[in-house]
Amino acid sequence: MSTSEKFQSVFVALAAVLGLGSGLLWPLGATAGHLVLPLLVVMLAAVFAQVDAGQARQVRGARKVVAASLVLNFVFTPLFAWALGAGLLGGSPDLRIGLLLLLVTPCTDWYLVFTGLARGHMGAAAAVLPVNLVLQLLLLPVYVLLLGGEAAMVDTGTLAEAVLLVLVVPVVLAVLLRRGARRWRGARWRDRRVLPVVAASVLPLLYAAVFAMFAWQARTVVGHLGELVVLLLPLALFFLVMPLVAAGTGRLLRLPADQRVTLTMTSVARNSPVALAVAVAAFPDRPLIALALVAGPLLELPLLAALSQIVRVRDPGSGTGPRS
Repeated sequence: MSTSEKFQSVFVALAAVLGLGSGLLWPLGATAGHLVLPLLVVMLAAVFAQVDAGQARQVRGARKVVAASLVLNFVFTPLFAWALGAGLLGGSPDLRIGLLLLLVTPCTDWYLVFTGLARGHMGAAAAVLPVNLVLQLLLLPVYVLLLGGEAAMVDTGTLAEAVLLVLVVPVVLAVLLRRGARRWRGARWRDRRVLPVVAASVLPLLYAAVFAMFAWQARTVVGHLGELVVLLLPLALFFLVMPLVAAGTGRLLRLPADQRVTLTMTSVARNSPVALAVAVAAFPDRPLIALALVAGPLLELPLLAALSQIVRVRDPGSGTGPRS
């Protein structure tokens, strides 16, 4: 785990503070606003370029944990997110939509880091990744339209265009990059030379996008600080309840220790970059929705770091199955 990954939440917070200060001191709003979506699209392409479709073959070796993960991520979590929003954010529709977008998008990148730190089953974790990605593409518009209620005042065409832009376009770019690099110099050169550079670009792009977001909406943030604080309660409840639900499910299914760790990490980690990009594209005139999504990683990343130590497999031999 690199130094930047260890302190990712700190750097995200620093980027937000610097963007906020810059936006209040200088007229950066219009320029910064035009940078947010392109930065996020390029960042997602870099994230997706690291996904090997061949990982899906490992589903056969961990069917039970993969099935449990899909139920928790795509059935239980959307209903739980809706209940948290309706119960605690009923008076703030934009925050409710932001919370929903964040919680219904399971992570497709950094959960692998924390799964490795906790000595989880990396084969199962890798197998879950492409499945999560495909289901997000298909189900995100459905969740917003069905669970967002009147607060999701966006037509189906606009939402579909947003998902196409921030999910399908980066996936296509990522596939072209992987195949192009392989055909040019071979798969080994791609994996050793190209993908490490691509991976190293993800965090700087995220920080730049967060900086631009806060510089763009600095005055909106200052005017809604109280509402953003209110968002912390449902977020905290989610990140406290989901590890318990995942751990209980793993024990109920009698999963090996390393697979229980994988189930916990895949159920807790969220895909805030994807959710943020969709929010910016689908709700450009409702910045509070996007700002709500920036608050997620500030709480999520320190919790995942702590959780990886709490659920860590103490005896590496207690799990079963290959590790990749």
